Amino acid sequence: MKVILLAGGFGTRLSEYTDVIPKPMVPIGGKPILWHIMETYARHEHKDFFLALGYKAEVIKEFFLNYRSLNSNFSVDLATGKTLSHEMNSLVDWRITLVNTGDQTMTGGRVKRLQSFIGNEPFMLTYGDGVANIDIGKLLEFHRSHGKMITVTAVRPTARFGELDLNGNKVLSFKEKPQLQEGWINGGYFVVEPRFFDYIDGDSILLEREPLERAAQEGELMAYRHEGFWQCMDTKRDLETLEKMYESKQGIWSK
Repeated sequence: MKVILLAGGFGTRLSEYTDVIPKPMVPIGGKPILWHIMETYARHEHKDFFLALGYKAEVIKEFFLNYRSLNSNFSVDLATGKTLSHEMNSLVDWRITLVNTGDQTMTGGRVKRLQSFIGNEPFMLTYGDGVANIDIGKLLEFHRSHGKMITVTAVRPTARFGELDLNGNKVLSFKEKPQLQEGWINGGYFVVEPRFFDYIDGDSILLEREPLERAAQEGELMAYRHEGFWQCMDTKRDLETLEKMYESKQGIWSK
């Protein structure tokens, strides 16, 4: 199934990095977070990617255009300009279509601009800044079971602060940044039927506003509850958390 990744935002809350590179290119363990998200889909045999680019699109284009040479050993004949690749250190068989959807285009507009590439078939959709150990196969099975237009993955984020269970002034339990037990949020990782394109009018439309709100009102939006790991990368602290997890081999989104 085709997979759309929204990779065009400005990432202003990570300005320490995004002044130079777009947010999806901020690295974890030496690879862009975008690559980690794509690898999650690829492990479940979904390898046909469509990247909706915007801010600093050229950085993402250059990364994938030069991916083979950057991840392999090769010889170059300076007289002719011919190159000979040797073994690949990170061979992947993904097909990637990179589409510049405009710097100022909103999330819904970016999806709409990819309609001609997707055609009249279901597709997957997510953001370029959140990793999860989601079972894509089970997500797709759930979507097919209910027959509605859209499935969104619902997740419980990690609390920003330690959680205290109090009885008066006595602390009954202390949990350092636990996963929240109440309240589900939009974790991305959508499965979408093609008629959803008709819900998006143009570039100025936010995916999370009129289109998804309308789908919910019409009973066409279903939630797949993901109880496992999920973490977005909104801030420098989020990035540091993910980097520490990766370095300690606890990057459970890649297992």
